[in-house]
Amino acid sequence: MSAERGAGQGTLAAFIIVTTLFFAWGFVTSLIDPLVATVKGVFQLSYTEAMLTQFAWFIAYGVVSLPAAAVLMRLGYSRAIILALSAMLAGCLIVPLATHADFYPGVLLALFVIASGVTLLQVAANPLSAALGAAESASFRLTLSQAFNSLGTVIGPYLGATIMLSGGVFAADAAADHAATRAESLRSIDFSFLLVAGFFAVLTVFIFLVRKRISAAAPALTASESVASAFRSPWALFGGLAIFLYVGAEVAIASIMINFLVEINFIEHLARNGVLDAMAGIGLIDATRPAEETAGRVLALWYWGGAMVGRFIGSVLLTRVHAGVLLSIAAAVAAALCVYVTMGQAPGAGFAALSVGLFNSIMFPTIFTLTLSRSSAPVSATSGLLCMSIVGGAFLPLAMGATADSFGESAAFIIPLTAYLGIFAFAFLAARARAVNIAAPIAAGH
Repeated sequence: MSAERGAGQGTLAAFIIVTTLFFAWGFVTSLIDPLVATVKGVFQLSYTEAMLTQFAWFIAYGVVSLPAAAVLMRLGYSRAIILALSAMLAGCLIVPLATHADFYPGVLLALFVIASGVTLLQVAANPLSAALGAAESASFRLTLSQAFNSLGTVIGPYLGATIMLSGGVFAADAAADHAATRAESLRSIDFSFLLVAGFFAVLTVFIFLVRKRISAAAPALTASESVASAFRSPWALFGGLAIFLYVGAEVAIASIMINFLVEINFIEHLARNGVLDAMAGIGLIDATRPAEETAGRVLALWYWGGAMVGRFIGSVLLTRVHAGVLLSIAAAVAAALCVYVTMGQAPGAGFAALSVGLFNSIMFPTIFTLTLSRSSAPVSATSGLLCMSIVGGAFLPLAMGATADSFGESAAFIIPLTAYLGIFAFAFLAARARAVNIAAPIAAGH
């Protein structure tokens, strides 16, 4: 009995350790949102050029996913996680080198290196989280891991906005000495990523010290099916397209949100109506700070915070409502909100854009599970294709940036609108289709 209790405690400890990894990649991924606004101002970029930060990040999913699976098979869970964190640490250290050289492509290279580590981390941590415990409690574990991932997506842009958008080129007197304020903003980028590098260094050392515990609790690795077999399943392809559209839409909206809220004077509206004072009263906002910093905090608290809250609400609703039906409703509302943004006036457009985060919340895991249960391809192959489809986060932000450059920020919401209509079509058809693989596992989330 004591041996069984010890094994159970070891598995629980391993799960807690692995869950910290979900927080880590959620934190660093969402840190790119305030970075978009920062590099746009510092390097004087167009929206399309600034969105290359997201392209450099999410293209890693398309490039690295398959090699990452091979690395996992060769190294095992613990060593693969340590390698992933080491790559993320190295990428963070490249950022100060790039900004010191005043070289924007160097920043993009650094982001690709970090994202490559994140890709390997997800390939290792997602199945590990699902397997660390009894099969009947897998849903609870995965929901809990998702919650910590969402917590990271809230804290990341909040701290990033506080550091990167608090002064420099965003200060009220920035025009007085452009060279000095620009240098200050570059140093704020350095400081942000050096802090993250320190976090990853501590986490890497921690994982190294407990690597034996993770290895002892981890399930045996088995050879995965080739992703190519998923291309023969219409549902796997349809689900891959839905994931591509969802991640692209979510990232595109978050990337443009800070500049959008400032452009439509949404922050001024909140100030005039006492909302900022109320948030300042509980320590969430400093109403005296630059509008860009405040917009970054609003993005973190309302857009990403809404997604975090929505995951808890959605997990309850999914016990009572068919996943395809709930996904249809979420996609339809998100599309309607995007329509309002393209046609509406401030401040309503600002509230509508921020509210999309709440309806994004259930999309990734729901699309994932609906696809796994309907695909005729092996689960591992379908899952691999769906993970590769996260590369949508590289392309839709570019399209949204190009649209914003040509027609303005509000009109650019036509890009996520189109994406949500595609997701609605997937959800509507999935709700009417019969599941063919009822044993398919639940996805760990994005």
